[in-house]
Amino acid sequence: MRIFGKSVVTFGAVVAMVGCGPVDEAEQAAGVEAQVVDARECGAEQIDAEQQARIEAEFEVLNAKRAMGGVVNAQAVSIPVYFHVIRSSSGAGGVTTTQINNQISILNNAFSAAGFSFYLAATDYTNNDSYYTCSGGTCETNMKNALRRGTATALNFYTNNMGGGLLGWATFPWSYSSTNKMDGVVVLQGSLPGGSTTNYNQGDTGTHEVGHWMGLYHTFQGGCTSPGDSVSDTPYEGSSASGCPTGRDTCTSLSGLDPITNFMDYTYDSCMNTFSAGQNSRMNSMWTSYRAGK
Repeated sequence: MRIFGKSVVTFGAVVAMVGCGPVDEAEQAAGVEAQVVDARECGAEQIDAEQQARIEAEFEVLNAKRAMGGVVNAQAVSIPVYFHVIRSSSGAGGVTTTQINNQISILNNAFSAAGFSFYLAATDYTNNDSYYTCSGGTCETNMKNALRRGTATALNFYTNNMGGGLLGWATFPWSYSSTNKMDGVVVLQGSLPGGSTTNYNQGDTGTHEVGHWMGLYHTFQGGCTSPGDSVSDTPYEGSSASGCPTGRDTCTSLSGLDPITNFMDYTYDSCMNTFSAGQNSRMNSMWTSYRAGK
């Protein structure tokens, strides 16, 4: 998940607030954006070490079974995107067709090296005040049960004007089998390319959330402690980064500077531009294990 100033923890499709400083509601009501405090989404997909160990153990078993069965990772996958544009009950808000098309292009550029491409399968528009300001909970369940389309291989992409200073959140692929209706990503409408969210309006909230949807943790998962984000070629990172702090090194006893240009950190859109080879490989394996054919 991404945010302006608050952290959210998600395991599967469950979202719970933690950490991160509060958003000034008066400023928010006046249209003043809250300051980002070490967070893009605010932690929606941060999970603890015990959960991570369980997830990774299951993933290893699935990979071993695939190898024994001679199943190889998918090499070229075209993903249909169902775009759900949420507006207020009066029809205010939403995003433009140009923004949607540009967001698809941003995803294609970011994920092409992993063998994934995206195409717009359909767009729908819903006027609903509850959905429009939804930041998780019952309103999310209602929204997704009403609108979600496709199978495990379809990306459902929701845009709204979520509250709490959030930028977006996502579900992980391993949660699909138990909570398939909740599967997808939700992002702040102002974060799409050309949107109004300063420093976060080039479409990389979408990239970041789809990275989670593909099975990636934050680069700062686990801090400086093994296994980190479970990807061998992303340097350990002690905490999330904000802005674009070139040369930052929060794990000084370990090799490598913080991966501030990685899409799975919390830096500005203008700073992030990279998935590592290991992340690309993990996304490919995750797809084959949890989404392909389901």
